[in-house]
Formats: sequence, C-alpha cells, structure tokens
Amino acid sequence: MVSSDSVNSRVETLAGSGISTIPKEYIRPKDELVNIGDIFEQEKNNEGPQVPTIDLKEIESDNEKVRAKCREELKKAAVDWGVMHLVNHGISDELMDKVRKAGKAFFDLPIELKEKYANDQASGKIQGYGSKLANNASGQLEWEDYFFHCVYPEDKRDLSIWPQTPADYIEATAEYAKQLRELATKVLKVLSLGLGLDEGRLEKEVGGLEELLLQMKINYYPKCPQPELALGVEAHTDVSALTFILHNMVPGLQLFYEGKWVTAKCVPNSIVMHIGDTLEILSNGKYKSILHRGMVNKEKVRISWAVFCEPPKEKIILKPLPETVSEEEPAMFPPRTFAEHIQHKLFRKSQGALLPK
Repeated sequence: MVSSDSVNSRVETLAGSGISTIPKEYIRPKDELVNIGDIFEQEKNNEGPQVPTIDLKEIESDNEKVRAKCREELKKAAVDWGVMHLVNHGISDELMDKVRKAGKAFFDLPIELKEKYANDQASGKIQGYGSKLANNASGQLEWEDYFFHCVYPEDKRDLSIWPQTPADYIEATAEYAKQLRELATKVLKVLSLGLGLDEGRLEKEVGGLEELLLQMKINYYPKCPQPELALGVEAHTDVSALTFILHNMVPGLQLFYEGKWVTAKCVPNSIVMHIGDTLEILSNGKYKSILHRGMVNKEKVRISWAVFCEPPKEKIILKPLPETVSEEEPAMFPPRTFAEHIQHKLFRKSQGALLPK
C-alpha cells in the first residue's frame, strides 16, 4: 500500500502541482544564493578554467611514448582538478544509451508505481527510490528524487529491489556496471603509477575486485519554477574512491575551482569522473576530491547516473599511504575506517559550515 504522504513528499509531485514559488525548505541560504545563476547561460561561458577532457584511447597503447602521454594527462587532471570528462573510455555509446533510456523509463512511470521501490531510511533500508530527508540544522531540502542501489560485485547486489520495468533495466545496468568496474581498474592502475607505487596498489587498498562496491544513484531533477533559489544537490565532496557520472546532456554540474564555481560542459559520449575522498586520503592530498554541486532549471528535466566506487565500510583503515608521507609532507589525514570517515563528514556538516576535511 502506497501512502499519500510518501507520494506527496516527492519533488516530482511538487514540481508537477503547478506551483510558481517553491516551499521555503528548498530555498538555499543567502550566502549561497549570490552565486546561483542560469545554468544554460553559465554553460556557454568559455572564459576562465574549464573542466579537462581526457582521451583514454591510448591508455594501454603498445607505444610507450604515446601511452605515457595519455597517462600523464590523466594524472595531471587528478592532481589539478580531481574531476574530468573521459572520452574513448571503452564503453560503447549503445550501452550508455541503453542505461539512460532504462533509467528514464523508470522515472517516467507513475509515482505510485515507483513507490513500490521506496526506500526507508529510518529503518536503514537505503536502497531504492527516495528523496532527500532533511538531515541538517536548517532542515534544508534538495530539488531531486533518486534511485539508489548496489550494482557490483554481483554477489553483493539485491536484484529484488531493482526496477522490473522497463524489462531491460537489469540487463543494461548490470552490463554497464561490469564495464565500469573494468574502467576503474585501468584508472586506478594509472593513478597508482602516478604516485610511484606498483600498478595494483591503489586497487588493493580500496578493496580489490571482491570488496570494492559500485553503488549507483540515479538523480532525477524535475523542472524547478525558481531555479535561482534552489539546488539539486548541495555542495559536497564524494566519499568514494572514484565516481563515474553519465547524464542526459542537460547541464547542471558545477565544480568549485580556484575559489569560483565552474560549470561543466556537456561533452557528447563522455563519462564524468571524480576523484573521491578515499583517493585524496590515500594519496595524502596529491589527488584532489573537488567540492561540487548540482544545479536545476525551469526548462528541462535533468537526469544523471552516478556510480560511486566505495571501499568496504569497516575492513580497511583509510590513511595516507607511507610512500606519500615524508618529513616535508606529513600525513594530512588521521586513520579512519570508511564508515568513520562518513560519520566524521556528517558530524561536521551538522555543525553548520562545510569545513575542510
């Protein structure tokens, strides 16, 4: 039985109700409002720094010089930005289109049908269909609904909570997750070598093939009547090792780079990749986990498919690797499990400011 309360708590319901002003819970604090603008205009801006595009075509080339150049560009983007558009990443346009079509088809279902997959955060059931619950002092809400589920490894998935409609959702999403996992290995190899480590080291440190979890969150941002007052996702850094993002070519991602918000362009057939806190910690800050946020607009629905590659919560102690620490560069982060790192971030957020990690 789907309750009217859960249906009415969805941003999609609110957006479709004909309102011209948004409820106060969605209005951002004054200090944030000064830099929220028109995302379509901001995407057209070619002045100033731009998120780098990294071509992975030669990442495993037999030509040592060509391979080294490709890998150096990837490392440089991880050091300077911590985010990049990946092209020629080895995942076919056809498969990415299937994933996008399947996810959109799920969100196109009537809300009553989507509610059958509702999560229940209060009881710890975090997988499934949901919306942000206020979890900070100001009771702030974000202009999005989402679907969250573990997609890899196969033995950690719970297919019973995956959408049964559309019919190809499971097949397309499972194959995409499998190929993303292979891409993660290639990237971790290059980033390991970039720190002067053995190529398999970072992969091992984040859990290896058995323990590194791939968690997919499909973010659905309905049209917003007052986009200049709201955010789809508030400013944050990802806790993951790596995050891979597909989107429906509607702009919305902004990165806080050199003291300013930079709007990511929509690069066809690309996958956006973020370095997360986990790699920032292991590299002792050499690789950056960049602050970013999701914008909304009044003209087009935006959908993104974020896959977070996360280490196991308790099994591994996250701390700067000994090879990244020296007298000149002491450890910047205390030892914590992944679970403790998440709690630490939630605690700091509850204190108000988004402070340095």
